[in-house]
Amino acid sequence: MKKYQLITLVLFSISIFAQKIDRKALVTRHNVQISTIDTLASLTVGNGTFAFTVDATGLQTFPKKYENGIPLGTQSEWGWDSYKNTNNYKFSETLRDYKQYGRDISYTVQIKEPARKVEAVNWFRQNPHLLQLGNLGFEITKKDGSAAKPEDIKSIVQKLNLWTGEIESYFEVEGIPVTVFTVSHQEKDAIGVKVKSDLLQQKRLKISLRIPFPTGDWSDMGTKWEGKQDYKSTLTEKSKTEAIVTHVMDSISYSINLNWKGNAQIKKTADHYFVVEALNTNTLELSCLFALADKKTANSSFTEIQNSSIKGWEQFWKSGAAVDFSGSTDPRAKELERRVILSQYLTKVQCTGKIPPQETGLTYNSWYGKPHLEMHWWHGVHFALWNRPELLEKSLPWYQKVFDKAKNIAQKQGFEGARWQKMTDPDGNESPSSVGSFLIWQQPHFITYAELMYRANATNKTLNLYNERVFATADFMASFANYDAKNDRYVLGPGVIPAQERFKAMETFNPTYELAYWNWALKTAIAWKKKLNQKVPEKWETVLAKLSPLPVADNVYLATESATDSYTNPEFKTDHPSVLGTFGMLPETSLLDKKIMKNTFDLVWKTWSWDKTWGWDFPMTAMSAARLNMPDKAIDALFMNVTTNTYLKNGHNYQAERLTLYLPGNGGLLTAVAMMCGGWDGTTIENPGFPKDGTWKVQSEGFKKIF
Repeated sequence: MKKYQLITLVLFSISIFAQKIDRKALVTRHNVQISTIDTLASLTVGNGTFAFTVDATGLQTFPKKYENGIPLGTQSEWGWDSYKNTNNYKFSETLRDYKQYGRDISYTVQIKEPARKVEAVNWFRQNPHLLQLGNLGFEITKKDGSAAKPEDIKSIVQKLNLWTGEIESYFEVEGIPVTVFTVSHQEKDAIGVKVKSDLLQQKRLKISLRIPFPTGDWSDMGTKWEGKQDYKSTLTEKSKTEAIVTHVMDSISYSINLNWKGNAQIKKTADHYFVVEALNTNTLELSCLFALADKKTANSSFTEIQNSSIKGWEQFWKSGAAVDFSGSTDPRAKELERRVILSQYLTKVQCTGKIPPQETGLTYNSWYGKPHLEMHWWHGVHFALWNRPELLEKSLPWYQKVFDKAKNIAQKQGFEGARWQKMTDPDGNESPSSVGSFLIWQQPHFITYAELMYRANATNKTLNLYNERVFATADFMASFANYDAKNDRYVLGPGVIPAQERFKAMETFNPTYELAYWNWALKTAIAWKKKLNQKVPEKWETVLAKLSPLPVADNVYLATESATDSYTNPEFKTDHPSVLGTFGMLPETSLLDKKIMKNTFDLVWKTWSWDKTWGWDFPMTAMSAARLNMPDKAIDALFMNVTTNTYLKNGHNYQAERLTLYLPGNGGLLTAVAMMCGGWDGTTIENPGFPKDGTWKVQSEGFKKIF
């Protein structure tokens, strides 16, 4: 009997081992292949705090050509500058008082007059701004002495090897081949480039470094080559194989360390313009390190950078969760797998720094490069669900760094605790916004992150690490809820804009999703108090007990209690259908009626203006469908034929001409798929978000349940 049991155990173990996903095969079958100059197919290497995006040449050779596609950016999370405040604008000039809860409360908004205040608002919105640190490209000269243009680049064969993080590029100029390898160090902000071509020996192929001026505009594509600012770029040649360019700006100085292997020289050919030229060789290896000028960081060789990339990416892909859809007969399965793999790559490269990322990551600026904290949920939650909590955890100390400023916002407005910023910067300063300043759905987010960290490591150490910020968040939430004596309840607003940004702040109260989020977050904070054997504040329990019910009309949930025309006014059926987040992003709360939620889902599905939505709306809808036991609808949501649900060759979620990539869409997709595979609290079946009709063969491993 014992022998039989042993044999059975061994066979079972072998079976389980055999079922493990071949991760290398899974990842590499989605390596990106490029064969033309495609301005929406730029490829990126990076390490989470730094990213470098290239065109079909493997470097940033044609930035103007690509500026309206996926721009050729070089950005690091430390690279922030502010213009000089020569007019002495004061932040107080951006404040406007609003009558809220019977008293004056000031918010930083986009004031329309007088001119002085308008200028102050614009200054504080655009400063600080994230920089495009430098453009590293090729100077390519044709036989006739003219500069090669994009149409002169022929026979393009470019591949991004996702397993190693390497880009290999092949192209020809007038029949002469050029081969380029591009990689990023995984612990330093350094790029490694290896070039092989007879054009090097002919001095018709050189590597140029150009440092652009910041635009100070909403976007920055890294293509502004002239400016009025008195910036300085100084070249210091350290040896025959190394040079340093030091760039001095308004509030930042940084260095670009260039190191090469092979016979070459560097020259400054114009202001902020440098050229590395090979001498009597057809092979050149170059490493380029970006760092703050006062930071002593040693550069690395191309081989060291390449090895760092190979090792780092292999470790990433072997960690955490994975899902394999091969064998499915649903024709969408292969495309979903591609989107999932590429979204993991892109969010690892662009969203795993110490600062919450901007919505366009480290490729180009949107909103001046500033993070939006309500979006951090979509940028980061998926890391924990894919069993890589350490990647979300990297950004959480930032909330401690800006904690005092969050507390000051609450205090100045007459609330308790900490009111987390919306549109912010590395130091946690507010940015004027007539929408952002009134959003509240980012407030409970920190409790979400802390709870995810606790689930990953359920110890008192975790509770003690995060409890101060969790409790300050709950203090604000409880004090922000206003007591309505007539109806003996607590109300959110007026003085709020919901996640669906279609409502006027001072006319809006009790948005459905935010009410449910308040309920869940206060309960979670109370649970933390009890875990630590601390007294639960009476105010928390009172607000929780008397929080307004979710607003209902005609047996569906309204977007807000104040908008009884939620589904009859066409304007209110655009933007984020955040009412679905009530039971999708959030679990079932004591406020929820699932029958009413199902009615709401059906109405939104049929009548919403889906062409006026954003990239994360589709995953959010899928999450709601999954919780409502409609896996077919979950898949359909992920594949809605809408422009903002487009996923490009490189995996980027395209939105529009002004927003050609949108990382909350990628993060949202990963969150939805994690939930559809790993399930949520209370689920017992495997892969509960996928149809069980035989069309989907889902092999998943390592996922963590969402709440």
